[in-house]
Amino acid sequence: MSENSTAAIEALNVSKVYWDGDRELQVLKNICLSVKSGEGVAILGPSGSGKTTLLNILSGLDKSSGGEVRLGGASLNKMGEKEKARLRNGTIGFIFQFYHLLAEFTALENVMLPLLIAPGRRPERAIKEKAMALLERVGLKERGSHFPSELSGGEQQRAAIARALINDPAILFCDEPTGNLDREMGREITALLKDLFSKDKKTVLVVTHDERIARMSDRVWDIVTGEWTGTMTVTAGEADGS
Repeated sequence: MSENSTAAIEALNVSKVYWDGDRELQVLKNICLSVKSGEGVAILGPSGSGKTTLLNILSGLDKSSGGEVRLGGASLNKMGEKEKARLRNGTIGFIFQFYHLLAEFTALENVMLPLLIAPGRRPERAIKEKAMALLERVGLKERGSHFPSELSGGEQQRAAIARALINDPAILFCDEPTGNLDREMGREITALLKDLFSKDKKTVLVVTHDERIARMSDRVWDIVTGEWTGTMTVTAGEADGS
């Protein structure tokens, strides 16, 4: 049993190995990590350090080579692919560096899509109303009828955040969510993410090399050292993006 029974996310001696012919490439080795429910955690590390690989394993998108992953106490190792897919659809939200909006759908339709395809879905009118409310929350009230090609990078990421929230997930996994944004847009997306755990009490796990995200998180974990570095102090200038 884990020492932290309230953990929303747990990695227990997680490893990941890839093979290139006869050559072994160890990407992750004996990772132990625990994130509490309602906590905002940033995993920091340079490119190539295995951050995205770890996030994919923790969210059930990829399998580890060893160790165990638990979400809300449930072991992903004991789940089949269909069970994991249901868990992701009902419990988890994803925010990626590359927004993955469907080009043929409007921003509103992109946000609605996860609920439209969910089992036992609600009436389309109710889904549309919820999607519109989320677009308003992320500052896109007037942009719902626009296609992704008509939105800026920051607007596309806002739409992606709204889409991630449409199922009211308990856990949000974020992969370099400010990686493709300029400084001002990155600051605004960082503020939105902070609201999700500080006000909405969602569990938010962000892998990033952006120290602005680290500064707003409850805790920071260094993937290179495997150590918690605590909460980073934010100065007034850093908080407003100057």
